Amino acid sequence: MKILITGGTGFIGSALIKKLLPQEHQITVLSRNADKVVKLFAGNVTPLKGLQALDVSDHFDIIINLAGAPIFDKRWTAAQKTIIRDSRIQLTQQLIDKIATMQQKPQLLISGSAIGFYGDQGDTELTEQSNSVADFSQQLCADWEQAALQAEQYGVRVCLIRTGLVLGRDGGLLQRMLLPFKLGLGGRIGNGRQWMSWIHLQDWIAIAENMINDNSMQGAYNATAINPVTNLEFSKTLAEVLNRPAFLPLPACVLKRLLGEMSELVLGSQKVLPERLLQQGFEFQFSDLRHALSDILK
Repeated sequence: MKILITGGTGFIGSALIKKLLPQEHQITVLSRNADKVVKLFAGNVTPLKGLQALDVSDHFDIIINLAGAPIFDKRWTAAQKTIIRDSRIQLTQQLIDKIATMQQKPQLLISGSAIGFYGDQGDTELTEQSNSVADFSQQLCADWEQAALQAEQYGVRVCLIRTGLVLGRDGGLLQRMLLPFKLGLGGRIGNGRQWMSWIHLQDWIAIAENMINDNSMQGAYNATAINPVTNLEFSKTLAEVLNRPAFLPLPACVLKRLLGEMSELVLGSQKVLPERLLQQGFEFQFSDLRHALSDILK
């Protein structure tokens, strides 16, 4: 199949492409840096510098939309929050506008979202049917999803993938946590009672592949493992897998001073369950955190 991917050079996107390439798909990656795309994928994908380069006669069977400015790289000033929103919502809207002009529409749009869609909800178990609590992350995800759902009016099947904390070798939050934990300087964040809904990168990729292959999948899906853990449990398990102590907690007040509003990403609590995936019969390869971390860090 012919597949267009935005965000294809990122942590998740690049791993997905490397899994799809051996299946002989024709993959095009939207990126401002064509040389990076060519180098990263050994010339096996086609770089596209801008959507304006597409013609109405161009056709893709599938569009996978994962683009977005890193959400954890800079303090959330008003300007940075605008960049975060525009890099997701404006690009998604541009994709929809391009789909509208295509003579042959794609069969499927897989569009990124996140469990931030639900907001900070403490110990409440959250499924795709749960109500949300408004904050910046929640509004960002809700608007992002609404932009993507516009593709349905053109007969495109839309799958929204609400991603949790993705665990993998080459990026994501785990990579940021490794150094202090390897040095024995890790520990819980805040009171440690906030829930962390995680997923192994391989399971995330398997979910995307299921969306591609199963025409019955449509709408929003929580991409999280079946066993979320508290931050305290996550910290203890990571330290044990690394054979290091974890006795240096990071107080919430310090984190709030350092990160400001962005601290809600690690202090907020979302106990998210993948109800719709389980109803589809999806089988997770990694449902236990220790197993997942051991696989990644072996």
